[in-house]
This record gives sequence, structure tokens and C-alpha cells, in this order.
Amino acid sequence: MCDACSTPAPSSTGSRRRRLWDLPQQCHCPVIGVCFPLARLRQLVHKALANPPVADDYDIHLGAVAECGKRTRLTELFHKDLEARFAPHIRAFRAAKDAKAVAQLWAQAVRLGDVSGAFWAALTHPRCDDVLQEVLLRDMHMLQHQAGAAVRVDVAQVQALARENAVLTQELGRVQERCTRVITEKSNEIEHLHTELVQARAHAIGQASRITFLQQDVERLKNELPEHDLVAKLQKKIELLTQHQSQLQTQNAELRHALTQSERLIRQQAIEALQPAPAVSEPAPEPVLQLHAKKVVCVGGRHTNVANYRAVIEKAGGQFAHHDGGIDDKHSALDSVLAAADLVICQTGCISHNAYWRVKDFCKRTGKQCVFVDNPSATSFSRSLRGVQLDAAPATVQE
Repeated sequence: MCDACSTPAPSSTGSRRRRLWDLPQQCHCPVIGVCFPLARLRQLVHKALANPPVADDYDIHLGAVAECGKRTRLTELFHKDLEARFAPHIRAFRAAKDAKAVAQLWAQAVRLGDVSGAFWAALTHPRCDDVLQEVLLRDMHMLQHQAGAAVRVDVAQVQALARENAVLTQELGRVQERCTRVITEKSNEIEHLHTELVQARAHAIGQASRITFLQQDVERLKNELPEHDLVAKLQKKIELLTQHQSQLQTQNAELRHALTQSERLIRQQAIEALQPAPAVSEPAPEPVLQLHAKKVVCVGGRHTNVANYRAVIEKAGGQFAHHDGGIDDKHSALDSVLAAADLVICQTGCISHNAYWRVKDFCKRTGKQCVFVDNPSATSFSRSLRGVQLDAAPATVQE
């Protein structure tokens, strides 16, 4: 970056953006160095001078910076190129109405790493004052230092990658040689196998022809010997009789084995019959369900088992009522049905979650006795009711 001169940036309060030759001298070096790629800079200088420049990149840069102080054909080409390439950035910065807004847009561009267009748009903005211009130049100076350090790191990485690429290229050459050799060997092997296949097909065709001729000879011999068919039938019958005999022998052996097992079982049973039988304890009688005309409400369960549920309740002397848990019956009628019950039976395996929680909550709030049945079968229904005591303490829930 060139040394800063003492010329201050003119404060602007209008809406006109500054031109390249309107900028102070200290701004020309970063603009030319950052906003113009070297190839584009040479192209514009060639266009302005009508012949290709023979100087190196540094001399071209110095000459371009020196020309930016006045309006010439070259600076007009520079300005036009900047305006065209950075038009999106200029439109974005146009929304800024004061120096603070311009500074915020510049800081955002620095964070995103898109500084070339933002630098030009902010530097030529009508609201760019002396302070903001100094901030832009300082930031760009530090960014150029950081970019140089990054370039050095990138060069080292590129050199390392180049060395690695050379090693990999050599390895690739060796692999390609091996692949070429393997492909050649496989091609030779395939050609050899193809030759053997042709020979095998020719041999198979010859064998098929010989088989056809032999079959014709066999048919001719059969026709010359009429008794051949009779001999063949007798041989087939002998084979069938041999197979039948083998089956009968197998069945005979199985029957002998079964007879031996039966005799052994009969002897064992006779010995056990002579021994005294051990005393067998009688099972405890199962409790008998007595409902005493109590009203029992069953919620859920299978429709095909409702009649069996009713039979079990009425056999025990109770009154039966059923609610399917909201499948066909209405949910609103569930509370009234539960309120009239002395005992509630909840079929947890065939009931909706909503009806399950309503039944459980209702029985806890009102103190109704409730029995939860997992299996919807009538046997499980009857087994779950054994031992139910309707005179027990209220608000009991059995699961």
C-alpha cells in the first residue's frame, strides 16, 4: 500500500458519488492493487495505450497509480470497469444514508470476506467522510497484510501438494502398468478359454450325433427282437416287487418295535397297579361369585363376547350393562353409565386410551370399585371376578 498523503478527503453532503480521479492520492494504490486483477489491469492499459505494455507487474501498478490523480483515457477506463464489475455492491451501499450506515455495510463485507467491491462502493459513497475514509484505508492495509500471509501459507501448501502429487503420479504410473499387464494376461486367458469353449462345443455336437445314431440302432434292434418288450416288462415288474418287499420288511420291523414297546408299557403299568396309590390332596374350592342383584357395568371388550359376559354376571345374581368405550356408543353417555354401577369392569385390551383414563379417573373420584381385565375372553372375565367383594371399602381398583 502507498504512503498516505496529507490531502484530506472532501466531505460530501450531496448525492453524487466520487470518481476515481476525485479520490485522494492515498486511495489510489489500494484501489488499483485490490480492485483490479493483474490480468485485467494489463488489458485496460493495453487498451488505453493501443499497444501491449512491456513493463513488469510492479511497474504497471506504479504507472496506473500515478495516472489516477487526473482524468485521462486510462482513468476513465478504470472507473468504467470498476462501476460495471461492482454494480451490485454499489446498489447495496446506495441504501446507506449516513457514514455510520456505510461503515456498518463495510464491516459486514469484511466479515464475509468480500472486500473488493465493498471497498470501492464505500470509498466513492457520497457520505464517506474523512474519518470513514481513514477507517477504510486502515482496514484494507491490514487485510492486505493478512492476505499476504495467507498467500505464503497457501504457497507452502501448494508446494507440499505438488510433491505429494508427484509421488502419487509415479504410483499411478506403476498401477497403470500393473493394470495393463493384468488386462493383457486376462485377455490372453479369455482367448484361450474361448478356444477351449469352441472345442468343447464341437465335441458336444459330436457326442450328440453319436447318441442319436446309437438310439436309432437301439430302436432298430427292438424292432428286430419282438420279445424284447416282454423282457422289459418282466424286469420292471421284478423291480416293483423288490421295492414292495423292502417296504413290507420295513413295516414289519416297525411293528415289532411297537410291539416290544407295548409289552414293556403293559408290564410297567401292571407293576404300578400293584403298588399303593399315594394320597392326593383335594384342591381348595374356588370362591363362588355372589353379586346379590348388584349392577355391573363392563366397559370395552369384544362384541362377540358380550353375551358371555352377561351370562357370567346374571349367573352370579347381578345386573349387567355394557358400554363399548366410544366405538359405537357415545363418550358422553359413559359417565352416566358408570354413575349407575355398583361394580365397573374395564377391558384394557379392547378399549380406547380416552375411555380407559376416563374410567380410571371416574372410579378414583367417586369411589367405585373397578376391576381391570387384560384378556377379553369370557374365561379371563370370569376368573378376574373371583374373590370380588362388593361390600369392601370403596375406591378400590384391582388390576
